[in-house]
Amino acid sequence: MSEPSQASIPIVNIENAPQHIGSTVTIRGWLYNLRESGKLLFPQFRDGSGVIQGVVPKNAVAPEVFDAVKTLTQESSVVVEGKVRADKRAPGGYELDVSNVQIIQRVPESDPYPITPKEHGTEFLMEHRHLWLRSQRQTSILRVRAEIIKAVRDFLDERGFTLTDPPIITPAACEGTTTLFPVDYFEEQAYLTQSGQLYIEATAMALGKVYSFGPTFRAEKSKTRRHLTEFWMVEPEIAYAQLDDLMSLAEEFISFVVQRCLEHRRSDLHTIGRDISKLEKILPPFPRLSYDDAVKMLQEAHAKGALETKFEWGGDLGSPDETYLSAQFEKPVMVHRYPAKVKAFYMEPDPQRPELALCVDVLAPEGYGEIIGGSQRTANYDLLVKRIHEHNLPEAAFKWYIDLRKYGSVPHSGFGMGIERAVAWICGLEHVRETIPFPRMLYKLYP
Repeated sequence: MSEPSQASIPIVNIENAPQHIGSTVTIRGWLYNLRESGKLLFPQFRDGSGVIQGVVPKNAVAPEVFDAVKTLTQESSVVVEGKVRADKRAPGGYELDVSNVQIIQRVPESDPYPITPKEHGTEFLMEHRHLWLRSQRQTSILRVRAEIIKAVRDFLDERGFTLTDPPIITPAACEGTTTLFPVDYFEEQAYLTQSGQLYIEATAMALGKVYSFGPTFRAEKSKTRRHLTEFWMVEPEIAYAQLDDLMSLAEEFISFVVQRCLEHRRSDLHTIGRDISKLEKILPPFPRLSYDDAVKMLQEAHAKGALETKFEWGGDLGSPDETYLSAQFEKPVMVHRYPAKVKAFYMEPDPQRPELALCVDVLAPEGYGEIIGGSQRTANYDLLVKRIHEHNLPEAAFKWYIDLRKYGSVPHSGFGMGIERAVAWICGLEHVRETIPFPRMLYKLYP
């Protein structure tokens, strides 16, 4: 086993190896798996961009190279040289004829890598999340997540939105304090933000079309497959936009993100096991369903025995209700105009039916439930003050927010999309915990 050759041999990422078929390249990564067949070794190497199978015939390499590969342990870090060769039988359609290997760090056999190809329980994998991330499925999920984030930014940036960053530490709640994490802020009580919305309403009055993208925190004591206590949210806000404008933007936005993932991350979606044919249908227009019609569907489902509990008009949709409704459509469905009493204080009443709010929840298909929630915001000063009092919120903490209705108020609308729920749906994941590198859940703070 010798030192790597001189710089004349290019260092390439595994995902780019097909561009170098017939050439000798250098790959820097880790041993993913090793299979032996007589005098042939088949090491699999990964480097974060993909996995490639190596071929090491005993009679074609130096004895020290063969022995070094043969004794490699899982996740040992290596620098490998070899010629890229097309082979339809190989994973990915190409292989690496290994000629040299340098071991950077060998994982000791006495303390082997704890995550092996055998099955492990979810609790074990979550305790070893820092290592579980190295598996092909998890790296594919994280690449899809990164693609979603890039698509979100590209969509908004290309349409004239300006990124504005709201504070993470806030003096008051956006939707009440019961699901917030309190923070001691010197001698004052503060909270970790549950949404940047109120602040980007202010920047929308300055810039017209804005968005925020950052971490948000919800202290709900929920252990469902859809909930995290820390997650990332994108929130566009548009001056002069009304509810119908917002719904059109939302369906264009979601379709753009999904199609971008199909264009750039199709192979990762295959690795995850996603049924891509279902994603290919995600194009505008989306079905739109009034709250009244949604209630009728849920009550009919209960009458037929498809739902255990009868849904009564006036309540907010719960997870079982969202799951049922979204499972009835091949595209995201937009449920709009909920009762104002179950929605946030800042939502504009429907002028035709003031008991309803001009709001929309976008439910992803296949039972994934809400991925977007948005509304037209109350533009009237007196009504906003009244709603703040009705929700028992401290008016003094919202003085700056009320000012927005005093100085040049206009109709405006916005929505929020949690990145992790979008990742779960687009990847077809059963649980949201795999959608972020280190999930924070009820009773889950390690690692």
